[in-house]
Amino acid sequence: MRNRIWLAVGGSVLAASISLLGAATAASASTAGTSTAHTSTVVGYTYIDGNTAAANTIDGFARHADGSVTPLPGSPFPAGGAGLGTGLASQGALQATPDGRYLLAVDAGSNQVSVLRITSGGVPVRVGQPVSSGGIKPVSVAVAPSGLVYVANSGAGGSGYSGFRLHVDGSLTPIPGSTVTVPDSSGLGDVFFNAPGDHLIGTRTGTSEIDSFVVLPGGHLLAAKGSPFTGQGLGQLGAEFSPARPAELFVSNAHNGAGLGTVSAYRDSLSGQLTPIGASPFADGQTAPCWVEISHDGRYLFTVNTGSGNISSYAVNPDGSLTLIGSTPIRGGGADIDARLSPDGRYLLVDGSGNHILSVFAVNGGTLTEVPSSPTPLPAGGAPAGIVNI
Repeated sequence: MRNRIWLAVGGSVLAASISLLGAATAASASTAGTSTAHTSTVVGYTYIDGNTAAANTIDGFARHADGSVTPLPGSPFPAGGAGLGTGLASQGALQATPDGRYLLAVDAGSNQVSVLRITSGGVPVRVGQPVSSGGIKPVSVAVAPSGLVYVANSGAGGSGYSGFRLHVDGSLTPIPGSTVTVPDSSGLGDVFFNAPGDHLIGTRTGTSEIDSFVVLPGGHLLAAKGSPFTGQGLGQLGAEFSPARPAELFVSNAHNGAGLGTVSAYRDSLSGQLTPIGASPFADGQTAPCWVEISHDGRYLFTVNTGSGNISSYAVNPDGSLTLIGSTPIRGGGADIDARLSPDGRYLLVDGSGNHILSVFAVNGGTLTEVPSSPTPLPAGGAPAGIVNI
């Protein structure tokens, strides 16, 4: 990866580097996961936003009990809008509703959001036409249990957060007056709710800040006093609330430089103020920890180090502080991005956008072991973004 110096200058360079790396290396992706004989039971499905230019697509895979994945017949599936064709430098470009009925995908090239219904055999089918994202270049989407949806737009002339309602039939309608604008220099990287859906966080990768909001009863946002909060380092990108303790927030600091990556831990107050926990930030000694995922029990945190081609594991202590366990290399990795656990927590799946691969790791506490069938090639073209498991 080209000297990795680009990591300190912002998400746009990161996105361009991922795109270029992917175009050069997709043909060399490992075929370890392409065995035609799959006797292991299908236990769920995995989806990735293809982010393909002109006509966006969704990559779909069957997930097997042994951790292997196989492409769904007909994959990739049409999303409806247009992808960007270059890296989004964001977390959460694709999300699923809590009940697993719908997927919501950003169409960054057409400034839209697509909704797809999951049908028999895991096949995603479009619900109506894509809707406007409420801004320019949508990069991340958040879905609350109530059906409230917020989209982060990161393009010049239309940066900010816009709210929507997802209805039981899969239709998506904007909430009038819900848009919160931010400076175009913000470079939004992620937007997400806490578990109850009453707090919303957004990361400003370009200006190294964190937006914190309380969600009002009508779905509008109230900025916390002091928001946006200055990050503990450069390039706040991927972030997540603890699934077990919703007041604990963890945020990656992706642009500190080679070998200087850290993850910050915060306590989120009822009014949305963010207070660092313990000796935060916590170093992992790697380059560009960009994407964050937390075990369902809240005891372990995993961050994908885009510049190092590996994944760092931390133990989450009872007080919310982090203790580094170590780092696990990604077979054939390079410019790997979003990562998500399977619903049962047994496997961590990683979107290897730079090399157009999908990697799978067995999870044992904070220990990761890449399964023998990993990695599996992703369809050629585009710049894959986001990952969802149902």
